[in-house]
This record gives sequence, C-alpha cells and structure tokens, in this order.
Amino acid sequence: GKVLCAGQNIHNVKYRKRDRLAIHYHQSYQVRHFSKTKPSFLLDNPISDYPMIHLFDEPQFNTQDGYIGFMLDFFKKLRSENRLVFLCVHPNEPFHVQIMREICEQYIFVQKGSVQQADSYDTLLQDPGVRDYLGALAQY
Repeated sequence: GKVLCAGQNIHNVKYRKRDRLAIHYHQSYQVRHFSKTKPSFLLDNPISDYPMIHLFDEPQFNTQDGYIGFMLDFFKKLRSENRLVFLCVHPNEPFHVQIMREICEQYIFVQKGSVQQADSYDTLLQDPGVRDYLGALAQY
C-alpha cells in the first residue's frame, strides 16, 4: 500500500528514519514488528527532521503525578507547530473523556470495522454505537 506523510510515501523511507515523518508512542509492553522488503540504501531520506505525525497509543494518564498536564501541554505545543496529533484512547474514567473534550479537534470512532468521524464530541455522541461503547461515561 501507500501511506503518505506530508506528501512522502513512508514505505519508501529508510527504516530507521521513518520516525522523522510519523512517530508511534506506544506502551512498553506493545511489541511492533514489520518486514523489511528492500535494503535501506535503496530507500529515501525523510523530507522532515522532526515527526509530522504523532500517534499516542493509549498513553498512561495518571492523575497523581502531574503527567497529564505535561502531556496536554505537549499535545498543544505540537499542534501549535502544525503537527498532526492522534490520541488513541479507550476511555474508562471520566477524566479520559474530559481530556478528549479539552484537546481533540476532531473525533474518529472505530468499532467492528466501521469508522465514524465527527467534528465535535457532541456530534460523536449522536451515534448510538458511541453511546453504547461509552456507557455511563457518555454523560461527561
């Protein structure tokens, strides 16, 4: 397939430099593996020295240590630099929903192979699948 990041196909970028286009912040227990189909010397350098896309995959938000404030400030800083920030969460606490409401500009809900997109949290909640998924959290 073809995955474009800032107009450059990430599959044609040197393996060890792909994080200069898109970076995936994941939990330490998540192991990623992908196949290398070409020698790296046949691939291109990235067009950026700093990631254009930041994917935060279920970051650990702890209300006790101040880390949430640090992360929210970091998300805002990235957005002010015109970086695209994806925040993937499976909310199970009211503060997860509050974080989503505070920092997200758009919402994507994926369930059972279906994708719903919304420009606001309230619009997202109009989808019965979203309300069912969130349960009592939908009220926050």
